[in-house]
Amino acid sequence: MRASNDTDAVNTGRRVPVTVIGLGNMGTALAAAFLDRGHPTTVWNRSPEKAKALAERGARVAETPTEAVTASELVIACVLDHDALHTVLDPVAGRLAGRTLVNVTSGSPDQAREFKGWADAHTVAYLDGAVMTTPPGVGNPDMMFLYSGSEQAFQTYEDNLRVLGDPLHLGADAGAASLYDAALLGLMWSAFTGWLHGTALVGADEVAATDFTVIANRWLGGAVRDFLTRYAGQVDEGRYPGDDATVDVQITAIDHLIHAAAERGVDNALPQLLKATMERTSAAGHGGDSYASVIEVLRGSAGA
Repeated sequence: MRASNDTDAVNTGRRVPVTVIGLGNMGTALAAAFLDRGHPTTVWNRSPEKAKALAERGARVAETPTEAVTASELVIACVLDHDALHTVLDPVAGRLAGRTLVNVTSGSPDQAREFKGWADAHTVAYLDGAVMTTPPGVGNPDMMFLYSGSEQAFQTYEDNLRVLGDPLHLGADAGAASLYDAALLGLMWSAFTGWLHGTALVGADEVAATDFTVIANRWLGGAVRDFLTRYAGQVDEGRYPGDDATVDVQITAIDHLIHAAAERGVDNALPQLLKATMERTSAAGHGGDSYASVIEVLRGSAGA
């Protein structure tokens, strides 16, 4: 069986051949990381000129998708979208049979599950992936790469996937990686915007962004991190003891932020949105509960 042989190869340290399909900025970074670690790497892109730099570094450039997928047991796909993925792989599905496809094309959980069904129908071991970094971060062991789908495929190629970053398997549901990706991006954008609002606020009093950010990083990596850990347990239990700071206290506190921003001409859309959400939570009966109870409004389960 291929999987058994590949597992043995991984355990003995052999750098397995890899194919990367799609050479946008991210696909190019993925292929470069495998080349840098000595993996025989085949690449294919609809526009072959994008493969030139990788070819100069030792990549084999496939002329067709058929040649690309038959070159390696491990195939990484990173194309524009799932429609493009079907366009490339549907005609060569028979050649993919018995191989492992790792799909890091951005998409929704439902699209990931659909492609898992496609892979199962063609006897292809399937992992859906989410790249939690930008192209310059590929190859950094601190950067997370999320995978979901075939446990056996992940175990077989985990050490090879580690070339790209820290590989984390989220379970057999192929949609899990995409779901985490969306949730984590939402967290990132919210944090970015909150930081930028704070930076604009202190900047109005001529505080440098770099000076503020030293304090902000300490706040985020200490107290805020601890709050998240504590609140996670409350969310799982569905109980929100207001023994630190209640929602009603937070409503009073955010008024100070809104006033300070207004005095300095800083846009208040974000804190006003946050206050409105807190007020809905309080109106739903959670005014004396911890801030974690806001999730009841976000879930739509508080009747607000």
